[in-house]
Amino acid sequence: MRPRLLFVCVENSCRSQMAEAFARMLAGDRVEASSGGSSPSGAVNARAIEVMAEVGYDLGVHRSEGLDGVPPGLFDTVVTMSCGDACPHVPARRRIDWQVRDPKDLPGEEFRAVRDDIRRRVAGLLAELGVDQRDGAEGPPEAGA
Repeated sequence: MRPRLLFVCVENSCRSQMAEAFARMLAGDRVEASSGGSSPSGAVNARAIEVMAEVGYDLGVHRSEGLDGVPPGLFDTVVTMSCGDACPHVPARRRIDWQVRDPKDLPGEEFRAVRDDIRRRVAGLLAELGVDQRDGAEGPPEAGA
């Protein structure tokens, strides 16, 4: 059975979206990756779309959603991203909090540094879970796949 992963931040517009995208890029259908926000903005950040396009992923096909929009059921791992008390409890076997700076107001290179940090963290999580990874060079799977 493939691991179910959920990435959570407050707005579900940058960090959690990029983490979900990297899980899809690196693991493909070997994981079920979702993301949600405790107070979703309703839109994926345009700069997040831009910096993910630089690494070959079309984040423009994603939607900013609340946690009520994620697939129901128990997740193997829920990763919260510096949202503290704003991230409500979601049923999971394991919960991790990554202290990841919100990039939405950062200049371009710092935004990209956050993107690259998220990629490293997702790759590490996948390795911990024993999920085979690809390099993403063949392109990402469709969102929701």
